[in-house]
Amino acid sequence: MAPLSKLTLARLDRAEAHKDPVIERRSKALAGLHQQRLVLAELLEGRVYTVKRRSWRTDSEGNRHLVEKDQLIRPWFLQQDQSWFVQLKYGARTVPLDDHNNAVVVSDLADVANVLDIFEKSIESGHFDQSLAQLAQRNKKLSEARDAADL
Repeated sequence: MAPLSKLTLARLDRAEAHKDPVIERRSKALAGLHQQRLVLAELLEGRVYTVKRRSWRTDSEGNRHLVEKDQLIRPWFLQQDQSWFVQLKYGARTVPLDDHNNAVVVSDLADVANVLDIFEKSIESGHFDQSLAQLAQRNKKLSEARDAADL
């Protein structure tokens, strides 16, 4: 303990630990909506939206190299039966819009932007807070089950 007596000690509580989980879930959903707007804009121009992901690869000699790779972002909207179906996602899960439905139907691809705007306003107003909390809780239960299996 003698070496520690020469140092100034303090207790640090990180600010991230005190963030509101409701705000965090809303932020995650809104970030996904922002990315879907970029996917839609590229699709309307006839291109595919990708993002650059960096990862480490090991070559045949055992050396590690940082490489960039294009990753395709899956759209939350799809065409089926001459209509476009738009879903709201939280991570990989679909957010239920009411008791029975999980998608909005529009007739034209350009109308998808209006649906994304409505989703954004609904998230900001707190309409989906309960659904997002349930989807996030499900994820925590799976994590706890995996952790228990690892023991």
